[in-house]
Amino acid sequence: MGKAEQARRRLSAALGADAVVCDRIGRMLYEYDGGVDRALPDLVAFPSSEADVVEIVRIAAECGLPLIPRGAGTGLSGGAVAREGGIVVSFNRMRKIQALDYGNARAVVEPGVVNLELSQAAAPAGYLFVPDPSSQQACTIGGNVAENSGGPHTLAYGVTVNHITGLRAVLADGRVVTTGGLALDVPGYDLTGTLVGSEGTLAMVTAIAAKLTRLPEAVRTLLAVYSRIESAAETVSAVTAAGITPAAMEMLDGFTLRAVEAYIHAGYPLDSAAVLLIELEGLAEEVMQQAEEVRRVCLACGAAEVRLARDAEDRARLWKGRKHAFGAVGRISPNFYVMDGVIPRTRIAAILRQGDAIGRHYRLRVGNIFHAGDGNLHPLVFYDGRQADEFQRALAASREIIRLCVEAGGSISGEHGVGMEKDELMPWMFSEADLDFMRRLRAVWNPAGRLNPGKLLPAFRHCRETRLSTPAAAPLEAPARNPAGGPP
Repeated sequence: MGKAEQARRRLSAALGADAVVCDRIGRMLYEYDGGVDRALPDLVAFPSSEADVVEIVRIAAECGLPLIPRGAGTGLSGGAVAREGGIVVSFNRMRKIQALDYGNARAVVEPGVVNLELSQAAAPAGYLFVPDPSSQQACTIGGNVAENSGGPHTLAYGVTVNHITGLRAVLADGRVVTTGGLALDVPGYDLTGTLVGSEGTLAMVTAIAAKLTRLPEAVRTLLAVYSRIESAAETVSAVTAAGITPAAMEMLDGFTLRAVEAYIHAGYPLDSAAVLLIELEGLAEEVMQQAEEVRRVCLACGAAEVRLARDAEDRARLWKGRKHAFGAVGRISPNFYVMDGVIPRTRIAAILRQGDAIGRHYRLRVGNIFHAGDGNLHPLVFYDGRQADEFQRALAASREIIRLCVEAGGSISGEHGVGMEKDELMPWMFSEADLDFMRRLRAVWNPAGRLNPGKLLPAFRHCRETRLSTPAAAPLEAPARNPAGGPP
């Protein structure tokens, strides 16, 4: 009897036959996420409780099979793909909101709770869960924790790790641990911070303590319209230099916004080269004053027009265009490949120009829809998968754009994670000593390497030629990131 068949029988007995998928067609539904990588798992298991997760871990260890935790499958870096086969553990049956503690502004949820559902549950009491990935209508909080997801409001509020105070998790040997708690801070090592963004390579999370944030008294959303994309990029830095931190500042270039407008009818001007979607939150008087200041900055930087959303319906329409943008671009290309990289805000215009030149070199169109406020780019490389070489050209073009981000002092990922998409790019940012330290940390939590193997860290040590040609790691006090190694 093979490992997979042995595991199937034991899992079916422990969880119930309806909690295990083993037929090929059923497994094919779990061979991909929102990215381009595919790999067929041996089995798919659906735990309904923490006890189920412990049993799955125990059976997988005894059968010698890898475990791949999965939320809603909206990730874009292959993090939920069974690269080496094994058991995909789908958490979509663990979706209880266990507690809403408004007095202490905390929630406790299971990992399968959909991101938007938590905010909707807390809204009647005047609260929300701030992290808002564009996929928030489908993505799960467990997936957000695994990837340390961001979103449009990262600029003012930070990414997922800034809103998680504690976790319960099942280790690779089946033990259950608690990190952090409901308090703002607890003694000891920051194990919660270690687990957030670890992409399922250290443990499988079964409960999450999250901060709730008060709904703002007032919200104002502006749409700034530009005839030059460089002017829009300059505005991003100018707003920050004016001492204003918007809740969100998103950019769409003209090529992609026309596709979005044709689908969503959000009111984006079709003759523009770019638009900025800028949102301000806070006290009513403060927000109105800031809106006027932002309007002046936009016009001074060359905006042809600055519109203020008239009401909540108008604001929702503008945001619908941004939140559904990736789906809308399917109208202009059979396929597109999206990566995310981070750059300093002051380099946006230059990197967009260079990215466009890379696209022309590979004979492919590059579009841009991204979180401009924190310099988190999402270059879209359009291609036709029916043409034999276009996908490979799209991969090559995307890789070069991400290399530009690192060379500019940025990062290979701001929110999508590394997964199996960018693991071999990690030496662009980290020295071999850095990567070895991460491997040793992973080995403490996951000694047999069974938790989400083939993700986050490169499988092999790299020679110097594969890294950017920059000297050794920068000291911690250096003002900018050294692309070859070390944190800033």
